[in-house]
Amino acid sequence: MIKTASILRIIVLVGIAFLGVEFLLETEPGQWAVIVHPYAWVFLGLVLLIAIAIEASIAALHAILYKTLSEENKLRFHELEAHKSSKLEEKMQAILKKMTRSKSIEREGEIELDHVYDGIRELDNKLPPWWVYSFYASIIFAVIYMIRFHVYNDYTQDEEYLMEVAEAERSIEEYKRTAKDLINFETVTLLTEQSDLDAGKGVYNASCVACHKPDGGGGIGPNLTDEHWILGGGIKNVYKTISEGGRSGKGMVAWKNDLKPLEMQQVASYVISLYGTSPAEPKDPEGDIKWTPEDN
Repeated sequence: MIKTASILRIIVLVGIAFLGVEFLLETEPGQWAVIVHPYAWVFLGLVLLIAIAIEASIAALHAILYKTLSEENKLRFHELEAHKSSKLEEKMQAILKKMTRSKSIEREGEIELDHVYDGIRELDNKLPPWWVYSFYASIIFAVIYMIRFHVYNDYTQDEEYLMEVAEAERSIEEYKRTAKDLINFETVTLLTEQSDLDAGKGVYNASCVACHKPDGGGGIGPNLTDEHWILGGGIKNVYKTISEGGRSGKGMVAWKNDLKPLEMQQVASYVISLYGTSPAEPKDPEGDIKWTPEDN
């Protein structure tokens, strides 16, 4: 049988594994790693199974060793276990007594007051130390609070509220700016990492080559390698065109329902990277010069 100590060790080990998962796996602020990365539960499950197996093996080993003892040694073993239990109980009682300063029933007469009502006696018990220290701490806190806010006028509740609101708004803006699934044509930025451009090229090859050709030279759609743009160049305009679609009845369809915001950002960045390349059969320029690389 697995004892209480074994159960506590299992809980502690799984808790350490959980904290390790939350610390090591990358997530957005305010998100739990075990929710963002479901496979983390597999790891925690394995840790739990291994911990149970270890404790069960130790318990089984103890049982086997116990059976090998002689009757005399078994009696001695039980005496030692009983002695350990009594020692632990004595320690717990001592700790409880220090925390409460309570008197035993046999000694209640020492603190009995001359005040009896309807057979109910009143005892002069001392306040528990934890309560007394908490009360003193509250007095110290009150004094510091009074000096800080009523003598030196640090800040008012209204000012504190406005500071908290401002901090929350900054956090929201930062989250919107960095959250990959909250990108829009106003917050989108140009990606330059090769991994993002490769991902954008994959989206382009899957969805865009039919109209713009593999090298971006243009077919049904316009040439993507020159500096002329029908709906404006630059990452924001290209992203908006991909997301919302081109000119009504003439341009390409909107891809916002088929592609994720990050995918549209990656393919838009890849399209920008085609500027200045030399396609095999470039289509004649369309639109105006509404963008240069410096505009990004």
